[in-house]
Parts: sequence; C-alpha cells; structure tokens
Amino acid sequence: MKKITVTGRTVEEAIEQALTQLNVTIDRVEVTVIEEAKKGFLGLGGKPAVVEVKELYDPIEEAKAYLHTVITKMGISVTIQQKQEEDGIVFELMSDKVAILIGKRGQTLNALEYLTNLVLNRKSKSYKRIFLDAENYRERRKQTLIALAERQADRAIRLNRNISLEPMPAKERKIIHTALQDREGITTNSKGEGSYRHIVISPVSSQ
Repeated sequence: MKKITVTGRTVEEAIEQALTQLNVTIDRVEVTVIEEAKKGFLGLGGKPAVVEVKELYDPIEEAKAYLHTVITKMGISVTIQQKQEEDGIVFELMSDKVAILIGKRGQTLNALEYLTNLVLNRKSKSYKRIFLDAENYRERRKQTLIALAERQADRAIRLNRNISLEPMPAKERKIIHTALQDREGITTNSKGEGSYRHIVISPVSSQ
C-alpha cells in the first residue's frame, strides 16, 4: 500500500494531486488532512494545505498485478481483463502467445490460477476465488471433457469393465462426475492421491 503526503492551495487540490500521482480513484484511498490551507495577511505568509493519502489494500488488484508480473517475466506481453460471473471473478488473459499461457491441457493456466489465488487470499480473512481463462479455453475444455465422459461411459458398458481416466484437477473431475451423474448403468468414483487422483467409470454389473 502506497502512502504519500501532498500539498496544495486547498485540501481538494492536494487530494486531486495525490490521486493523480497514485493513479487511483477517491474510493480507493484513505485521506488524512494534516493541515488546512491558511491565507496570509494581504496575500503574504499563507500556508498550503497538507494531506496524507494512503492507498487502501485491494487483494484483487494485488492478485492482478502479481499475475501480470509473473507472465511478463515469462517473456509474454499480456492484457488482463476482469469480469464478474456467476461463479466469481474471472481474469481473461489476452495475448498473442495465448497457447503458451494455456499450456498442455490447461496445465500452465491452472498453475497460474493456483498462484494467483494464493496471493489473493494471503491476507484475507475469508476465502475468495479468481478464475483464469484465455480465448474461452475453459468452456472448450468443459465440452471436451463431457464428450470424453460419454465415450468412456459407452466403452465401460460395452466392455463391461472399469475404465480409468487420466489424472485431472478437481474441477475437471467434477465436470466428469456431473456429466455422468444421471447416466444409467454406470457409476463414477475418484481414486488415487494428489496429482495421481483420477476418475474410474464402472458399469453397475461389474461392481
């Protein structure tokens, strides 16, 4: 959090100068008037107003700044747009190297999302969540997983045996479970620990 002391002919002028220097709006700062402006006798000996302006802590802005710094250090130019969606706040990454930011099956995007949320919550009393996306990758990945779930469920029934999927992050496993929760003739379970945790699709008759 930045804190500066600024002088001006009036308190209002001093505050405006401080906001310009900090590049923030008035709702993002705390203002303390150290000294009111004083007029001198016959225009002589007057004193300017003095204010102390402190930028308020904003975990979302800090998380965004951190993410931008990390990506820049990867040698990638990026623009981050923030939007509010039903599940929470989404940082949309826009870059001419977006494929690198996504990584194989979203691994890089997932890692960046994990780190961003660590920064977001390190000073927070209640857990908050930020989601990262790039070129609508999350929705495209969701549809890919749903199609995979349906194919492997068909296979499990046809072969009458358990089908183990590759290890996936928790949120991707949830998509698989949800896609098949009403499917007759099969059940889904998560097995394994840590990065090896995966879904097993089982035909009811083989249990």
